[in-house]
Amino acid sequence: MAYILAIAGSPSHPSRTYGLLEYATQLSSQQGLETDIISVRDLPAEDLVYGRYNSSALERPKALIEQASGIIIATPIYKAAYTGLLKSFLDLLPQKALTDKIILPLATGGTIAHLLSIEYALKPVLGELGARHILSTVYAVDKQIQIQADGSLQLDQDLEQRLQDVVKDFVEAVNNTQSDVKKFAYAN
Repeated sequence: MAYILAIAGSPSHPSRTYGLLEYATQLSSQQGLETDIISVRDLPAEDLVYGRYNSSALERPKALIEQASGIIIATPIYKAAYTGLLKSFLDLLPQKALTDKIILPLATGGTIAHLLSIEYALKPVLGELGARHILSTVYAVDKQIQIQADGSLQLDQDLEQRLQDVVKDFVEAVNNTQSDVKKFAYAN
């Protein structure tokens, strides 16, 4: 079974970004994939700030990334860029940590004006980490995500449909990659 790792780059919890990430992982699970979420905010701040590449706290996240076939990365956008928290984490990953991974970036922001932040800020860093299979992204404006009194999310209908469509494509790409790996293994 294919394994999906979801990485939450939001400095706060609960958050719209984390809720969007949870929804995407639920959709992936419903389509038969094993999923897990790590939240960068739960890692020791000192390790992130001081760039401690060999921190024991990073061993599990690095191992999960290595075993994942697909990775969903979610971040809020502040000042036209993804969070510094996420940047600190990505900087501590091995040079080609995302090689052969299917990547699905998700982002939230206060205004549509920051829509291209994923393209111009996040994707180049993911590419530097070896990501070559970056799927269509979902950018959501905060007003499209309402946090209900019970803590659940209410997504705007358009956003919910876009997210369902892109997760379907993501799951299909991950499954196709898994099939290709199995075919290659049997051929050799």
